[in-house]
Amino acid sequence: MDDWRAAVQGPAVLVTVAVVEGSGPREPGARMLVGASATFDTIGGGHLELRALEIARAMLAGGSGAAARRLERFALGPSLGQCCGGVVHLAFELFDPAAAALLRRRRNEDSFRVVALDGALDAGLFDANGALLAGAATAAFARARGTHVMRDRDGRRWLVDAVPAPRAHLVLFGAGHVGAAIVRALAELPCTVTWVDERDHMFPPIVPGNVRVEASDTPEALVAAAPPGASFLVMTHSHALDQRLAEAIMARPDAGWFGLIGSLTKRRQFEHRLRARGVPEARIGAMVCPVGIAGIANKAPAVIAASVCAQLLMVWEAAEAAGAAREAIAAPLRLVAHR
Repeated sequence: MDDWRAAVQGPAVLVTVAVVEGSGPREPGARMLVGASATFDTIGGGHLELRALEIARAMLAGGSGAAARRLERFALGPSLGQCCGGVVHLAFELFDPAAAALLRRRRNEDSFRVVALDGALDAGLFDANGALLAGAATAAFARARGTHVMRDRDGRRWLVDAVPAPRAHLVLFGAGHVGAAIVRALAELPCTVTWVDERDHMFPPIVPGNVRVEASDTPEALVAAAPPGASFLVMTHSHALDQRLAEAIMARPDAGWFGLIGSLTKRRQFEHRLRARGVPEARIGAMVCPVGIAGIANKAPAVIAASVCAQLLMVWEAAEAAGAAREAIAAPLRLVAHR
C-alpha cells in the first residue's frame, strides 16, 4: 500500500487522481508513481492509465524546461472510450525523494500535501490539524474534503492531497502456516498488523512494511496494548492459550472484531467455558468462529487467508462507513456549537 512512498529512487512523476466527476476507475487520492523504467501502484488501468504514463514519461524526458506540475482533464467516454463515462482530473508532479521519505516516516499519522499547480513550485506538508510540518505555508485548505483541487483568492490552483494513515489495525496471534499466509495477504492492504507469537523462530526474517512482530512470552499483554477498536484474530498452537486470549479480548469493552480459528465444535467448547467464567452472552455471541467467508470449504492456508482477509475488509469498510456517517452528523453540530 506504500509503494509510491517507498519506491522513489530517482526522478519520478507522481500522478494523483485529483477530481472525479461521475463514474471513474479510482477515487480521489488514488496515486501512481512513474519512474523512468518502472511504475508503482495504479490509478485504475485501461486507456486512462496509458495516457497518464505517456504524459509522466514525457515530463521525465523533458529536462529542466518541462513543466514540473500540471493538471489534466480526461473525459473517459468521449476521449478515451472507457465505459466508466465520467470525467477524471489527474495531477502530475515531479516528485521529490525527500518528500517521500518524510511521508514514509509519517505512515501511521494523517498528513496533507498542498501543492501549487500554477505559478511557483510552492508546496507544504501539514499534519491532521493543519499545522505546517515541512515546506512553505500555502493557501488555507479544507481538510474535511479529502483530496481535491481548490483555487485561492488570486485564482491559483492547488492540489490538496489527503494522505491518511491506515485506520484498520489487526492483532494477529499465531505465526503458523495460516498466520503467515494471512500476513502475506495483508501486505498490500490498507491496514497495520501486530503479529504475536511466543516462538521467535516462527517469524520469517523479513516481514511486510505494515507488520510489527512481537515475540512475547505474555501474549495477553498485547491485547491490553492494542489501540481501541482494533481487530483481533486468534490462531495459536494451543487451545489453552486461545482461550486465555479470548477471555482477555472479551474483557475489553472497546475491542473491535474478534475472530477465532476453529470448527463449530471448538466454538461450542469455548462458549461453554466462557459462560462458566461469567463472560456476557453478547460478547460470546460476537465472537466469530469459524472465521472466513461462508461457502469456502478449502482449508489450505492460502485459501483460508484469502477468505479471512475478505471478511476483514468487509468489517473494516463497514466501520469506516459508519465513522464517516457519524462525522457527517457531528459536523453541523460542531458548527452550531461554535456560533
